Amino acid sequence: MSLLKTIDPNPSFAPQESGPLPERLISGDPAYKTWAQDAARGETIKTGVWEATPGETRSIKGETFEFCHILSGVVELTPEGGEPVVYKAGDSFVMKPGYVGVWKTIETVRKIYLTVS
Repeated sequence: MSLLKTIDPNPSFAPQESGPLPERLISGDPAYKTWAQDAARGETIKTGVWEATPGETRSIKGETFEFCHILSGVVELTPEGGEPVVYKAGDSFVMKPGYVGVWKTIETVRKIYLTVS
């Protein structure tokens, strides 16, 4: 097993397709695609590529830490009680455990993610 993993931003295998939980949907009809590419420490650390079509949902991280690097598209994140922040291709950010806010996909977004639960 290699201890070096390259994350393919354009995977050739089929993604897992899903959508938001109904209780988290605010507006639109976003569709999600996830290309999981690696997991470690009993599945508590996960990496891959995620894509979402436009829509607005409530984001609740709970105990999960998530690093995101935007490959394409535009999103606006508004932390509960905070100001909106726009992220686009080339931007990176972290949502720390306890983060609650609104995730608004303005243009279909594709990101590399790393989560630690």
